[in-house]
Amino acid sequence: MQRGHPFLITGAAFVVVVAGMQAAASLLIPFLLAAFIAIICLPPLYWLQGRGIPTAAAVLMIALTLVLVGTLMGVFVGSSVSDFSRNLPAYQTRLQSQTDGMLTWLAGLGLQLDSQLLRDNLSPALAMGMAGKLLAGMGNALANTFLIVLTVIFLLIEASALPHKWIAMGSHAPSSEHFSRFVASVNSYLAIKGWVSLATGAVITIWLAVLGVDYPLLWGLIAFLFNFVPNIGSIIAAVPAVQLALVQLGPGPALAAGAGYLAVNIVMGNVIEPRYMGRGVGLSTLVVFLSLVFWGWILGPVGMLLSVPLTMIVKLALEAGDDTRWIAVLLGPDIEPLQESEQ
Repeated sequence: MQRGHPFLITGAAFVVVVAGMQAAASLLIPFLLAAFIAIICLPPLYWLQGRGIPTAAAVLMIALTLVLVGTLMGVFVGSSVSDFSRNLPAYQTRLQSQTDGMLTWLAGLGLQLDSQLLRDNLSPALAMGMAGKLLAGMGNALANTFLIVLTVIFLLIEASALPHKWIAMGSHAPSSEHFSRFVASVNSYLAIKGWVSLATGAVITIWLAVLGVDYPLLWGLIAFLFNFVPNIGSIIAAVPAVQLALVQLGPGPALAAGAGYLAVNIVMGNVIEPRYMGRGVGLSTLVVFLSLVFWGWILGPVGMLLSVPLTMIVKLALEAGDDTRWIAVLLGPDIEPLQESEQ
């Protein structure tokens, strides 16, 4: 019984921490976003400082860039969604015509289906369903834009002063190894994932524009954002665009749109990304999927986007202790067995 006490105490503490994070999600999400945005902005900050630009001016330039990009994305997404809503009646009319034609064809084959059930499940309003939920979650988080940008500014200023404080602490300074590894890992992950996601969004935009699907830039933006969500993000991004292609253009272009999404995600996800990412994430495939579910449950859509970096924090924290290092090994990728040096 005595040996079970540490496990029970650890489990109880874990439940309390998780419950606290879920209760404070509305406050925690903006600060988590600000922290990861600050980590992404560290390389540009150091680059600007290396060019002789004062820290205050460099931070101000980065903050203005963030505000400009966020504003443009918000305006673009809002206008596209509004335009989509205005065209919804026309899509409904096309859908009814397509559904009636399909029911007539099936009736000729002796199959009778519920027409209302088909209309409910093929409604073009669903084209923004799953994607809309994640976009709404991101929009709610970005509603605190002022707080996020202000926090990023203070974090960047603090990051510039941190090396000097480390030197001033001398022998009393804690080891910076884990923090440096975490920053390097997150920067590497986000940089590679960002370029792959940007390429994915660009190719999807061009392909949908060639097919004639409405709002190709919107679907490309959604493909870019959702590519950060491990495993299921690409599927969620494809569903609304393919469904809209079916309603707007018919089965042939819808199949072509779906084939385009499939080809892009196979090439990007199974060829290009693994080649450059390698083992940089340092997490097993199962852990990546479970972290998506876990952080999405606690923090909502933003938690899904940040699931991999947040799990990397937990793994690095576990590596710091001798008693918990074995858990970090379990969270990591497969380890090749050591080859015998001599046969």
